[in-house]
Amino acid sequence: MRTSFLVTLLLTSLISLAQATRFQSMVNSYYEEYLKLNPTTASAVGDYRYNDQLENYISQPYRDQSKQLFTRYLDSLKAFDKQKLSARDQLSYQIFQYDLDKNIALLQFPFYLTPVDQFRDFRLSFSQLGAGSGNHPFKTVKDYDDFLKRINQFVSISDTAIAYMRKGIRVKRVQPRIVMEKVIPQIKAMLVDTISKSLFYNPIKNLPANFSAEDKQRLTAAYTTAIQQEIMPAYTRLLTFIQDEYMPQTRQTVGLSAIPNGKDEYAFLVQLSTTTNLTPDEVFAIGEKEVKRIRNEMEKIKQQVGFKGDLKAFFNYVFTDKKFLPFQKDEDVVAAYNQIYSRMKPSLSKQFNMVPKTAFEIRPVEKYRAATAAAHYMRGTTDGTRPGIFYFPVLDAATYANWRMEDLFLHEAIPGHHYQISLQMENPDIPGFQKVGRYGAFVEGWGLYAESLGSQLGLYTDPYQRVGQLYGEIHRAIRLVVDAGMHHKGWTREQAIKYSLDNEPITEQNAIQEIERYIAMPGQALSYKIGELKIMEMRRKAEKTLGSRFNVRAFHDEVLKDGAMPLQIFEAKINSWIQSEPTTGQQNKAGEK
Repeated sequence: MRTSFLVTLLLTSLISLAQATRFQSMVNSYYEEYLKLNPTTASAVGDYRYNDQLENYISQPYRDQSKQLFTRYLDSLKAFDKQKLSARDQLSYQIFQYDLDKNIALLQFPFYLTPVDQFRDFRLSFSQLGAGSGNHPFKTVKDYDDFLKRINQFVSISDTAIAYMRKGIRVKRVQPRIVMEKVIPQIKAMLVDTISKSLFYNPIKNLPANFSAEDKQRLTAAYTTAIQQEIMPAYTRLLTFIQDEYMPQTRQTVGLSAIPNGKDEYAFLVQLSTTTNLTPDEVFAIGEKEVKRIRNEMEKIKQQVGFKGDLKAFFNYVFTDKKFLPFQKDEDVVAAYNQIYSRMKPSLSKQFNMVPKTAFEIRPVEKYRAATAAAHYMRGTTDGTRPGIFYFPVLDAATYANWRMEDLFLHEAIPGHHYQISLQMENPDIPGFQKVGRYGAFVEGWGLYAESLGSQLGLYTDPYQRVGQLYGEIHRAIRLVVDAGMHHKGWTREQAIKYSLDNEPITEQNAIQEIERYIAMPGQALSYKIGELKIMEMRRKAEKTLGSRFNVRAFHDEVLKDGAMPLQIFEAKINSWIQSEPTTGQQNKAGEK
Protein backbone atom coordinates (compact mmCIF):
# COMPACT_ATOMS: atom_id res chain seq x y z
CA MET A 1 0.00 0.00 0.00
CA ARG A 2 2.87 2.31 0.93
CA THR A 3 4.60 1.63 -2.42
CA SER A 4 1.39 2.21 -4.35
CA PHE A 5 0.88 5.54 -2.59
CA LEU A 6 4.43 6.66 -3.39
CA VAL A 7 4.05 5.65 -7.04
CA THR A 8 0.78 7.60 -7.28
CA LEU A 9 2.39 10.59 -5.63
CA LEU A 10 5.35 10.41 -8.00
CA LEU A 11 3.11 10.12 -11.06
CA THR A 12 1.03 13.07 -9.89
CA SER A 13 4.17 15.14 -9.39
CA LEU A 14 5.48 14.21 -12.83
CA ILE A 15 2.17 15.09 -14.46
CA SER A 16 2.10 18.45 -12.65
CA LEU A 17 5.70 19.13 -13.67
CA ALA A 18 4.94 18.24 -17.28
CA GLN A 19 1.90 20.54 -17.32
CA ALA A 20 3.92 23.36 -15.78
CA THR A 21 6.63 22.91 -18.40
CA ARG A 22 4.07 22.92 -21.23
CA PHE A 23 2.33 25.99 -19.82
CA GLN A 24 5.54 27.99 -19.45
CA SER A 25 6.62 26.88 -22.91
CA MET A 26 3.31 28.13 -24.31
CA VAL A 27 3.49 31.58 -22.74
CA ASN A 28 7.13 31.92 -23.77
CA SER A 29 6.22 30.94 -27.31
CA TYR A 30 3.49 33.59 -27.33
CA TYR A 31 5.95 36.22 -26.13
CA GLU A 32 8.38 35.34 -28.92
CA GLU A 33 5.65 35.61 -31.53
CA TYR A 34 4.37 38.85 -30.00
CA LEU A 35 7.81 40.48 -30.13
CA LYS A 36 8.28 39.42 -33.73
CA LEU A 37 4.94 41.01 -34.62
CA ASN A 38 5.76 44.12 -32.52
CA PRO A 39 9.45 44.93 -33.12
CA THR A 40 9.33 48.37 -31.46
CA THR A 41 8.18 46.68 -28.26
CA ALA A 42 11.12 44.31 -28.61
CA SER A 43 13.47 47.31 -28.92
CA ALA A 44 11.92 48.88 -25.82
CA VAL A 45 12.71 45.80 -23.70
CA GLY A 46 16.26 45.56 -25.06
CA ASP A 47 15.65 42.73 -27.55
CA TYR A 48 17.26 44.03 -30.73
CA ARG A 49 16.68 41.06 -33.05
CA TYR A 50 14.00 42.94 -35.00
CA ASN A 51 15.59 46.39 -35.01
CA ASP A 52 15.40 46.55 -38.79
CA GLN A 53 11.59 46.36 -38.69
CA LEU A 54 8.60 48.54 -37.80
CA GLU A 55 5.10 47.19 -37.30
CA ASN A 56 2.46 48.84 -39.46
CA TYR A 57 -0.13 48.63 -36.69
CA ILE A 58 -2.63 50.68 -38.68
CA SER A 59 -2.82 48.16 -41.51
CA GLN A 60 -5.39 45.41 -41.99
CA PRO A 61 -2.71 42.68 -42.32
CA TYR A 62 -1.25 43.64 -38.94
CA ARG A 63 -4.66 43.58 -37.28
CA ASP A 64 -5.48 40.24 -38.90
CA GLN A 65 -2.21 38.72 -37.71
CA SER A 66 -2.78 40.10 -34.21
CA LYS A 67 -6.28 38.65 -33.98
CA GLN A 68 -5.05 35.29 -35.25
CA LEU A 69 -2.26 35.30 -32.65
CA PHE A 70 -4.58 36.17 -29.76
CA THR A 71 -7.27 33.70 -30.80
CA ARG A 72 -4.85 30.83 -31.31
CA TYR A 73 -3.31 31.21 -27.86
CA LEU A 74 -6.69 31.68 -26.19
CA ASP A 75 -7.60 28.27 -27.63
CA SER A 76 -4.28 26.82 -26.40
CA LEU A 77 -4.99 28.09 -22.89
CA LYS A 78 -8.11 25.91 -22.71
CA ALA A 79 -5.92 22.79 -22.70
CA PHE A 80 -4.69 23.56 -19.17
CA ASP A 81 -6.38 22.96 -15.83
CA LYS A 82 -5.64 26.16 -13.94
CA GLN A 83 -6.14 24.53 -10.54
CA LYS A 84 -3.33 22.06 -11.23
CA LEU A 85 -0.77 24.78 -11.93
CA SER A 86 1.55 26.37 -9.36
CA ALA A 87 0.50 29.60 -7.68
CA ARG A 88 2.78 31.65 -9.95
CA ASP A 89 1.49 29.88 -13.08
CA GLN A 90 -2.11 30.30 -11.94
CA LEU A 91 -1.47 34.02 -11.73
CA SER A 92 0.08 33.98 -15.21
CA TYR A 93 -2.90 32.02 -16.51
CA GLN A 94 -5.36 34.64 -15.23
CA ILE A 95 -3.36 37.57 -16.60
CA PHE A 96 -2.78 35.84 -19.94
CA GLN A 97 -6.48 35.05 -20.36
CA TYR A 98 -7.40 38.63 -19.44
CA ASP A 99 -4.90 40.02 -21.96
CA LEU A 100 -6.04 37.86 -24.83
CA ASP A 101 -9.72 38.59 -24.24
CA LYS A 102 -9.15 42.35 -24.04
CA ASN A 103 -6.83 42.41 -27.07
CA ILE A 104 -9.41 40.61 -29.19
CA ALA A 105 -12.16 42.95 -27.99
CA LEU A 106 -10.03 46.02 -28.76
CA LEU A 107 -9.67 44.96 -32.39
CA GLN A 108 -13.44 45.29 -32.85
CA PHE A 109 -13.24 49.08 -32.67
CA PRO A 110 -12.05 51.22 -35.64
CA PHE A 111 -9.45 53.28 -33.81
CA TYR A 112 -7.16 52.82 -36.82
CA LEU A 113 -9.30 55.37 -38.70
CA THR A 114 -7.90 58.14 -36.47
CA PRO A 115 -4.20 57.21 -36.24
CA VAL A 116 -2.77 60.72 -35.83
CA ASP A 117 -2.85 62.96 -32.76
CA GLN A 118 -0.53 65.37 -31.01
CA PHE A 119 0.47 63.10 -28.13
CA ARG A 120 0.88 59.48 -29.17
CA ASP A 121 1.14 58.24 -32.74
CA PHE A 122 3.53 56.58 -35.21
CA ARG A 123 5.25 59.87 -36.12
CA LEU A 124 6.14 60.75 -32.56
CA SER A 125 7.34 57.27 -31.60
CA PHE A 126 9.42 57.09 -34.80
CA SER A 127 11.07 60.45 -34.13
CA GLN A 128 12.09 59.27 -30.66
CA LEU A 129 13.55 56.11 -32.17
CA GLY A 130 15.50 58.06 -34.77
CA ALA A 131 16.77 60.94 -32.64
CA GLY A 132 19.54 58.77 -31.21
CA SER A 133 18.58 58.86 -27.53
CA GLY A 134 15.60 56.48 -27.50
CA ASN A 135 15.04 52.74 -27.64
CA HIS A 136 16.87 52.17 -30.92
CA PRO A 137 20.62 51.93 -30.18
CA PHE A 138 23.19 53.62 -32.41
CA LYS A 139 26.34 51.90 -31.23
CA THR A 140 27.29 49.55 -34.08
CA VAL A 141 27.30 49.74 -37.87
CA LYS A 142 24.45 47.22 -37.84
CA ASP A 143 22.41 49.55 -35.59
CA TYR A 144 22.75 52.29 -38.20
CA ASP A 145 21.90 49.98 -41.08
CA ASP A 146 18.92 48.62 -39.15
CA PHE A 147 17.44 52.09 -38.77
CA LEU A 148 17.80 52.80 -42.48
CA LYS A 149 15.44 49.86 -43.04
CA ARG A 150 13.08 51.21 -40.42
CA ILE A 151 12.97 54.51 -42.31
CA ASN A 152 11.67 52.72 -45.39
CA GLN A 153 8.93 51.07 -43.36
CA PHE A 154 8.00 54.36 -41.70
CA VAL A 155 7.18 55.75 -45.12
CA SER A 156 4.77 52.85 -45.69
CA ILE A 157 3.08 53.42 -42.32
CA SER A 158 2.66 57.11 -43.04
CA ASP A 159 1.00 56.39 -46.37
CA THR A 160 -1.23 53.77 -44.72
CA ALA A 161 -2.32 56.39 -42.18
CA ILE A 162 -3.36 58.75 -44.96
CA ALA A 163 -5.39 55.99 -46.66
CA TYR A 164 -7.28 55.14 -43.45
CA MET A 165 -7.87 58.77 -42.55
CA ARG A 166 -9.48 59.17 -45.98
CA LYS A 167 -11.69 56.23 -45.13
CA GLY A 168 -12.47 57.88 -41.79
CA ILE A 169 -13.67 60.96 -43.64
CA ARG A 170 -16.00 58.82 -45.75
CA VAL A 171 -17.58 57.11 -42.74
CA LYS A 172 -17.59 60.34 -40.66
CA ARG A 173 -15.11 59.16 -38.07
CA VAL A 174 -12.59 61.98 -37.78
CA GLN A 175 -10.51 63.68 -35.13
CA PRO A 176 -11.64 66.86 -33.38
CA ARG A 177 -10.29 69.96 -35.09
CA ILE A 178 -8.47 71.02 -31.93
CA VAL A 179 -6.40 67.83 -32.06
CA MET A 180 -5.27 68.26 -35.66
CA GLU A 181 -4.44 71.95 -35.17
CA LYS A 182 -1.73 70.81 -32.76
CA VAL A 183 -0.41 68.15 -35.17
CA ILE A 184 0.34 70.55 -38.04
CA PRO A 185 3.19 72.49 -36.35
CA GLN A 186 4.70 69.20 -35.14
CA ILE A 187 4.94 67.96 -38.74
CA LYS A 188 6.24 71.31 -39.98
CA ALA A 189 9.05 71.10 -37.43
CA MET A 190 10.27 67.97 -39.18
CA LEU A 191 10.52 69.76 -42.54
CA VAL A 192 13.95 71.36 -42.18
CA ASP A 193 15.69 73.42 -44.84
CA THR A 194 19.06 71.80 -44.16
CA ILE A 195 19.43 68.04 -43.74
CA SER A 196 21.90 68.42 -40.87
CA LYS A 197 19.17 70.21 -38.86
CA SER A 198 16.91 67.15 -38.95
CA LEU A 199 16.69 65.26 -35.67
CA PHE A 200 17.09 62.11 -37.77
CA TYR A 201 20.59 63.35 -38.57
CA ASN A 202 21.57 63.30 -34.88
CA PRO A 203 22.97 59.74 -35.08
CA ILE A 204 25.30 60.91 -37.85
CA LYS A 205 26.47 63.83 -35.73
CA ASN A 206 27.34 61.25 -33.06
CA LEU A 207 28.95 58.50 -35.13
CA PRO A 208 31.09 56.30 -32.85
CA ALA A 209 34.79 57.04 -33.15
CA ASN A 210 35.62 53.36 -33.73
CA PHE A 211 33.71 53.23 -37.03
CA SER A 212 35.96 53.02 -40.06
CA ALA A 213 36.29 56.06 -42.33
CA GLU A 214 34.55 54.06 -45.08
CA ASP A 215 31.56 53.25 -42.86
CA LYS A 216 31.29 56.84 -41.65
CA GLN A 217 31.25 58.12 -45.21
CA ARG A 218 28.74 55.49 -46.38
CA LEU A 219 26.36 56.01 -43.47
CA THR A 220 26.51 59.79 -43.74
CA ALA A 221 25.56 59.58 -47.41
CA ALA A 222 22.85 56.97 -46.74
CA TYR A 223 21.20 58.98 -43.94
CA THR A 224 21.37 62.19 -45.95
CA THR A 225 19.64 60.46 -48.87
CA ALA A 226 17.05 58.76 -46.63
CA ILE A 227 16.12 62.01 -44.89
CA GLN A 228 15.96 63.88 -48.19
CA GLN A 229 14.20 61.28 -50.33
CA GLU A 230 12.13 59.24 -47.84
CA ILE A 231 11.46 60.96 -44.51
CA MET A 232 10.91 64.54 -45.72
CA PRO A 233 8.62 63.54 -48.63
CA ALA A 234 6.58 61.29 -46.29
CA TYR A 235 6.09 64.15 -43.83
CA THR A 236 5.28 66.51 -46.70
CA ARG A 237 2.60 64.16 -48.06
CA LEU A 238 1.08 63.80 -44.60
CA LEU A 239 1.10 67.57 -44.03
CA THR A 240 -0.45 68.31 -47.42
CA PHE A 241 -3.18 65.73 -46.86
CA ILE A 242 -4.03 67.03 -43.39
CA GLN A 243 -4.10 70.67 -44.43
CA ASP A 244 -5.92 70.25 -47.74
CA GLU A 245 -8.23 67.27 -47.20
CA TYR A 246 -8.53 66.40 -43.53
CA MET A 247 -8.80 69.73 -41.69
CA PRO A 248 -11.97 70.81 -43.55
CA GLN A 249 -13.62 67.54 -42.43
CA THR A 250 -12.59 67.62 -38.75
CA ARG A 251 -15.31 67.96 -36.12
CA GLN A 252 -15.95 70.77 -33.65
CA THR A 253 -17.04 68.33 -30.94
CA VAL A 254 -14.38 66.80 -28.68
CA GLY A 255 -15.94 63.73 -27.02
CA LEU A 256 -16.23 60.17 -28.27
CA SER A 257 -19.95 60.25 -27.51
CA ALA A 258 -20.37 62.64 -30.45
CA ILE A 259 -19.51 59.97 -33.05
CA PRO A 260 -21.45 56.81 -33.98
CA ASN A 261 -21.06 54.06 -31.35
CA GLY A 262 -18.86 56.44 -29.38
CA LYS A 263 -20.47 55.86 -25.99
CA ASP A 264 -19.95 52.09 -26.26
CA GLU A 265 -16.35 52.62 -27.32
CA TYR A 266 -15.69 54.92 -24.39
CA ALA A 267 -17.25 52.47 -21.93
CA PHE A 268 -14.86 49.83 -23.27
CA LEU A 269 -11.87 52.19 -23.00
CA VAL A 270 -12.79 52.94 -19.38
CA GLN A 271 -12.60 49.25 -18.54
CA LEU A 272 -9.45 48.78 -20.63
CA SER A 273 -7.65 51.69 -18.99
CA THR A 274 -8.72 50.97 -15.41
CA THR A 275 -8.63 47.14 -15.74
CA THR A 276 -11.88 47.11 -13.76
CA ASN A 277 -15.58 46.82 -14.52
CA LEU A 278 -16.26 50.45 -13.63
CA THR A 279 -18.72 52.39 -15.79
CA PRO A 280 -18.14 55.97 -17.01
CA ASP A 281 -20.77 57.24 -14.56
CA GLU A 282 -19.05 55.48 -11.65
CA VAL A 283 -15.68 56.93 -12.67
CA PHE A 284 -17.19 60.42 -12.84
CA ALA A 285 -18.70 60.05 -9.34
CA ILE A 286 -15.44 58.76 -7.85
CA GLY A 287 -13.65 61.75 -9.34
CA GLU A 288 -16.07 64.28 -7.87
CA LYS A 289 -15.78 62.69 -4.43
CA GLU A 290 -11.96 62.71 -4.54
CA VAL A 291 -11.79 66.32 -5.75
CA LYS A 292 -13.92 67.40 -2.77
CA ARG A 293 -11.76 65.45 -0.30
CA ILE A 294 -8.45 66.76 -1.63
CA ARG A 295 -9.68 70.36 -1.76
CA ASN A 296 -10.37 70.08 1.97
CA GLU A 297 -6.78 68.91 2.53
CA MET A 298 -5.50 71.87 0.51
CA GLU A 299 -7.56 74.23 2.63
CA LYS A 300 -5.77 72.86 5.72
CA ILE A 301 -2.34 73.55 4.18
CA LYS A 302 -3.44 77.07 3.20
CA GLN A 303 -4.42 77.75 6.80
CA GLN A 304 -1.20 76.15 8.09
CA VAL A 305 1.01 78.54 6.10
CA GLY A 306 -1.20 81.49 7.03
CA PHE A 307 -2.27 82.46 3.53
CA LYS A 308 -5.09 85.02 3.45
CA GLY A 309 -7.44 84.50 0.55
CA ASP A 310 -9.43 81.76 -1.11
CA LEU A 311 -8.04 78.55 -2.58
CA LYS A 312 -7.89 79.96 -6.11
CA ALA A 313 -5.78 82.88 -4.88
CA PHE A 314 -3.54 80.39 -3.07
CA PHE A 315 -3.10 78.45 -6.32
CA ASN A 316 -2.10 81.66 -8.08
CA TYR A 317 0.37 82.45 -5.29
CA VAL A 318 2.29 79.19 -5.56
CA PHE A 319 2.47 79.61 -9.32
CA THR A 320 3.68 83.21 -9.38
CA ASP A 321 5.70 83.97 -6.25
CA LYS A 322 9.41 84.12 -7.07
CA LYS A 323 10.43 82.23 -3.95
CA PHE A 324 9.23 79.07 -5.72
CA LEU A 325 11.45 79.82 -8.75
CA PRO A 326 15.03 79.52 -7.41
CA PHE A 327 16.81 78.13 -10.49
CA GLN A 328 18.96 79.85 -13.08
CA LYS A 329 20.10 77.02 -15.35
CA ASP A 330 19.17 73.42 -16.22
CA GLU A 331 22.04 72.09 -14.10
CA ASP A 332 20.45 73.69 -11.01
CA VAL A 333 17.26 71.69 -11.57
CA VAL A 334 19.22 68.46 -12.05
CA ALA A 335 21.14 69.15 -8.85
CA ALA A 336 17.90 69.75 -6.94
CA TYR A 337 16.52 66.39 -8.06
CA ASN A 338 19.76 64.71 -7.01
CA GLN A 339 19.42 66.35 -3.59
CA ILE A 340 15.89 64.95 -3.25
CA TYR A 341 17.24 61.48 -4.04
CA SER A 342 20.03 61.86 -1.49
CA ARG A 343 17.58 62.85 1.24
CA MET A 344 15.42 59.81 0.53
CA LYS A 345 18.11 57.16 0.41
CA PRO A 346 18.50 56.56 4.17
CA SER A 347 14.78 55.83 4.55
CA LEU A 348 14.23 53.58 1.53
CA SER A 349 15.28 50.44 3.42
CA LYS A 350 12.53 51.11 5.99
CA GLN A 351 9.91 50.84 3.26
CA PHE A 352 11.39 48.33 0.81
CA ASN A 353 13.18 45.02 0.97
CA MET A 354 13.43 44.78 -2.82
CA VAL A 355 15.73 47.20 -4.65
CA PRO A 356 16.33 47.20 -8.44
CA LYS A 357 19.73 46.34 -9.87
CA THR A 358 19.05 48.41 -13.01
CA ALA A 359 21.09 51.61 -13.14
CA PHE A 360 19.26 54.93 -12.73
CA GLU A 361 19.86 58.42 -14.15
CA ILE A 362 18.27 61.87 -13.92
CA ARG A 363 18.17 63.85 -17.18
CA PRO A 364 16.37 66.93 -18.55
CA VAL A 365 14.32 66.25 -21.69
CA GLU A 366 16.11 67.08 -24.94
CA LYS A 367 15.31 70.64 -26.02
CA TYR A 368 13.73 69.62 -29.33
CA ARG A 369 10.83 67.93 -27.54
CA ALA A 370 10.76 69.80 -24.23
CA ALA A 371 7.86 72.03 -25.29
CA THR A 372 5.46 69.11 -25.72
CA ALA A 373 6.91 66.48 -23.37
CA ALA A 374 5.81 65.80 -19.82
CA ALA A 375 8.05 64.41 -17.10
CA HIS A 376 8.35 60.66 -17.64
CA TYR A 377 10.37 57.54 -16.99
CA MET A 378 12.12 55.50 -19.69
CA ARG A 379 12.84 51.97 -18.53
CA GLY A 380 16.34 50.59 -18.65
CA THR A 381 17.61 47.18 -19.67
CA THR A 382 18.57 44.40 -17.30
CA ASP A 383 21.91 43.84 -19.07
CA GLY A 384 23.07 47.29 -18.04
CA THR A 385 23.37 48.73 -21.55
CA ARG A 386 20.66 51.32 -20.89
CA PRO A 387 19.81 52.83 -17.48
CA GLY A 388 16.34 53.67 -16.30
CA ILE A 389 16.00 57.41 -16.92
CA PHE A 390 13.86 60.01 -15.17
CA TYR A 391 13.22 62.72 -17.77
CA PHE A 392 11.77 66.14 -16.96
CA PRO A 393 11.24 69.06 -19.38
CA VAL A 394 12.88 72.42 -18.68
CA LEU A 395 11.99 75.13 -21.17
CA ASP A 396 13.45 77.87 -18.97
CA ALA A 397 15.08 77.03 -15.66
CA ALA A 398 14.13 80.44 -14.27
CA THR A 399 10.43 79.50 -14.55
CA TYR A 400 10.80 75.94 -13.18
CA ALA A 401 8.77 75.74 -9.94
CA ASN A 402 10.36 73.80 -7.09
CA TRP A 403 7.18 73.05 -5.11
CA ARG A 404 6.23 70.11 -7.35
CA MET A 405 9.60 68.38 -7.46
CA GLU A 406 9.41 65.94 -4.55
CA ASP A 407 6.13 64.28 -5.52
CA LEU A 408 7.20 64.21 -9.20
CA PHE A 409 10.44 62.41 -8.32
CA LEU A 410 8.60 59.92 -6.10
CA HIS A 411 6.19 59.11 -8.96
CA GLU A 412 8.36 59.05 -12.06
CA ALA A 413 11.61 57.90 -10.48
CA ILE A 414 12.09 56.35 -7.03
CA PRO A 415 10.25 54.49 -5.59
CA GLY A 416 7.71 54.94 -8.38
CA HIS A 417 8.28 53.81 -11.94
CA HIS A 418 11.96 52.93 -11.56
CA TYR A 419 11.30 50.48 -8.74
CA GLN A 420 8.14 48.93 -10.17
CA ILE A 421 9.28 48.61 -13.78
CA SER A 422 12.88 47.60 -13.06
CA LEU A 423 11.96 44.95 -10.48
CA GLN A 424 9.47 43.57 -12.98
CA MET A 425 12.03 43.46 -15.80
CA GLU A 426 14.64 41.85 -13.55
CA ASN A 427 12.41 39.06 -12.23
CA PRO A 428 12.89 35.91 -14.37
CA ASP A 429 9.73 34.32 -12.91
CA ILE A 430 7.50 36.94 -14.52
CA PRO A 431 6.71 35.82 -18.08
CA GLY A 432 7.66 38.13 -20.91
CA PHE A 433 4.09 38.73 -22.08
CA GLN A 434 3.25 40.24 -18.70
CA LYS A 435 6.23 42.58 -18.85
CA VAL A 436 4.90 44.21 -22.02
CA GLY A 437 1.22 44.17 -21.05
CA ARG A 438 -1.04 47.21 -20.90
CA TYR A 439 -1.64 47.59 -17.17
CA GLY A 440 -1.52 51.36 -16.84
CA ALA A 441 -3.84 51.33 -13.86
CA PHE A 442 -1.31 49.28 -11.91
CA VAL A 443 1.81 51.04 -13.21
CA GLU A 444 0.47 54.58 -12.87
CA GLY A 445 -1.47 53.66 -9.76
CA TRP A 446 1.80 52.58 -8.16
CA GLY A 447 3.43 55.83 -9.27
CA LEU A 448 0.68 57.90 -7.64
CA TYR A 449 0.71 55.69 -4.54
CA ALA A 450 4.49 56.24 -4.34
CA GLU A 451 3.80 59.97 -3.98
CA SER A 452 1.98 59.23 -0.73
CA LEU A 453 5.18 57.77 0.77
CA GLY A 454 7.04 61.08 0.85
CA SER A 455 6.68 61.71 4.57
CA GLN A 456 7.96 58.22 5.41
CA LEU A 457 10.95 58.83 3.11
CA GLY A 458 12.07 62.08 4.71
CA LEU A 459 10.32 64.40 2.26
CA TYR A 460 7.35 66.80 2.49
CA THR A 461 8.91 68.59 5.46
CA ASP A 462 8.06 71.84 3.64
CA PRO A 463 4.27 72.35 3.56
CA TYR A 464 4.53 73.65 -0.01
CA GLN A 465 5.96 70.31 -1.13
CA ARG A 466 2.89 68.76 0.49
CA VAL A 467 0.84 71.12 -1.69
CA GLY A 468 2.73 69.59 -4.58
CA GLN A 469 1.65 66.13 -3.53
CA LEU A 470 -1.97 67.21 -3.13
CA TYR A 471 -1.77 68.84 -6.54
CA GLY A 472 -0.60 65.51 -7.96
CA GLU A 473 -3.57 63.83 -6.33
CA ILE A 474 -6.25 66.32 -7.30
CA HIS A 475 -4.89 66.57 -10.83
CA ARG A 476 -5.51 62.82 -11.28
CA ALA A 477 -8.90 63.04 -9.59
CA ILE A 478 -9.93 65.87 -11.91
CA ARG A 479 -9.07 63.63 -14.84
CA LEU A 480 -11.84 61.23 -13.84
CA VAL A 481 -14.37 64.05 -13.96
CA VAL A 482 -13.29 65.84 -17.13
CA ASP A 483 -12.45 62.72 -19.16
CA ALA A 484 -15.79 61.08 -18.45
CA GLY A 485 -17.42 64.50 -18.69
CA MET A 486 -16.22 65.10 -22.25
CA HIS A 487 -16.41 61.57 -23.66
CA HIS A 488 -19.55 60.35 -21.89
CA LYS A 489 -21.58 63.29 -20.63
CA GLY A 490 -21.07 65.64 -23.55
CA TRP A 491 -18.98 68.32 -21.83
CA THR A 492 -17.27 70.87 -24.06
CA ARG A 493 -13.54 71.52 -24.07
CA GLU A 494 -14.20 74.86 -22.35
CA GLN A 495 -16.25 73.24 -19.57
CA ALA A 496 -13.43 70.81 -18.87
CA ILE A 497 -10.79 73.57 -18.84
CA LYS A 498 -12.86 75.66 -16.42
CA TYR A 499 -13.37 72.70 -14.06
CA SER A 500 -9.62 72.14 -14.02
CA LEU A 501 -8.79 75.81 -13.38
CA ASP A 502 -11.40 76.01 -10.60
CA ASN A 503 -10.08 73.01 -8.70
CA GLU A 504 -6.29 72.79 -9.00
CA PRO A 505 -3.18 75.00 -9.01
CA ILE A 506 -2.54 75.00 -12.75
CA THR A 507 -1.88 77.66 -15.36
CA GLU A 508 -4.42 78.13 -18.12
CA GLN A 509 -1.85 77.03 -20.69
CA ASN A 510 -1.18 73.78 -18.84
CA ALA A 511 -4.89 73.18 -18.25
CA ILE A 512 -5.51 73.51 -21.98
CA GLN A 513 -2.67 71.12 -22.80
CA GLU A 514 -3.96 68.57 -20.30
CA ILE A 515 -7.57 68.74 -21.48
CA GLU A 516 -6.46 68.38 -25.09
CA ARG A 517 -4.50 65.31 -24.09
CA TYR A 518 -7.67 63.72 -22.74
CA ILE A 519 -9.49 64.67 -25.94
CA ALA A 520 -6.83 62.94 -28.01
CA MET A 521 -6.53 59.84 -25.81
CA PRO A 522 -9.96 58.97 -24.35
CA GLY A 523 -9.79 56.96 -21.13
CA GLN A 524 -5.99 56.81 -20.86
CA ALA A 525 -5.73 59.31 -18.01
CA LEU A 526 -8.23 57.45 -15.82
CA SER A 527 -5.73 54.78 -14.86
CA TYR A 528 -3.67 56.81 -12.37
CA LYS A 529 -6.28 57.62 -9.75
CA ILE A 530 -8.22 54.37 -10.05
CA GLY A 531 -4.99 52.40 -9.61
CA GLU A 532 -3.84 54.46 -6.62
CA LEU A 533 -7.21 54.09 -4.91
CA LYS A 534 -7.10 50.32 -5.32
CA ILE A 535 -3.57 50.02 -3.87
CA MET A 536 -4.55 52.30 -0.99
CA GLU A 537 -7.71 50.27 -0.39
CA MET A 538 -5.73 47.02 -0.23
CA ARG A 539 -3.15 48.53 2.11
CA ARG A 540 -5.88 49.74 4.49
CA LYS A 541 -7.47 46.31 4.39
CA ALA A 542 -4.14 44.64 5.17
CA GLU A 543 -3.45 47.06 8.04
CA LYS A 544 -6.93 46.52 9.52
CA THR A 545 -6.88 42.74 9.13
CA LEU A 546 -3.29 42.11 10.25
CA GLY A 547 -3.07 44.77 12.94
CA SER A 548 0.33 44.55 14.64
CA ARG A 549 1.35 41.86 12.15
CA PHE A 550 1.24 44.34 9.26
CA ASN A 551 4.69 44.99 7.83
CA VAL A 552 4.94 47.73 5.24
CA ARG A 553 8.02 46.23 3.58
CA ALA A 554 6.26 42.90 3.21
CA PHE A 555 3.23 44.67 1.74
CA HIS A 556 5.36 46.54 -0.79
CA ASP A 557 7.13 43.29 -1.65
CA GLU A 558 3.80 41.65 -2.35
CA VAL A 559 2.58 44.54 -4.49
CA LEU A 560 5.75 44.60 -6.62
CA LYS A 561 7.14 41.08 -6.72
CA ASP A 562 4.76 39.64 -9.34
CA GLY A 563 4.86 42.61 -11.69
CA ALA A 564 2.06 44.76 -13.09
CA MET A 565 -1.31 43.16 -13.65
CA PRO A 566 -5.02 44.02 -14.04
CA LEU A 567 -6.43 45.53 -10.85
CA GLN A 568 -9.15 42.91 -10.48
CA ILE A 569 -6.47 40.19 -10.42
CA PHE A 570 -4.23 42.29 -8.15
CA GLU A 571 -7.05 42.65 -5.61
CA ALA A 572 -7.59 38.89 -5.45
CA LYS A 573 -3.83 38.33 -5.06
CA ILE A 574 -3.51 40.75 -2.14
CA ASN A 575 -6.59 39.25 -0.46
CA SER A 576 -4.94 35.83 -0.67
CA TRP A 577 -1.68 37.25 0.75
CA ILE A 578 -3.50 38.83 3.69
CA GLN A 579 -5.08 35.48 4.55
CA SER A 580 -1.74 33.68 4.34
CA GLU A 581 0.32 36.08 6.44
CA PRO A 582 2.04 34.37 9.40
CA THR A 583 1.04 34.71 13.04
CA THR A 584 2.63 37.33 15.27
CA GLY A 585 5.28 34.93 16.51
CA GLN A 586 6.45 34.20 13.01
CA GLN A 587 6.26 37.77 11.74
CA ASN A 588 9.37 39.82 11.19
CA LYS A 589 8.38 42.98 13.04
CA ALA A 590 10.82 45.26 11.20
CA GLY A 591 9.42 48.11 9.16
CA GLU A 592 7.14 51.02 9.78
CA LYS A 593 3.48 51.40 9.10
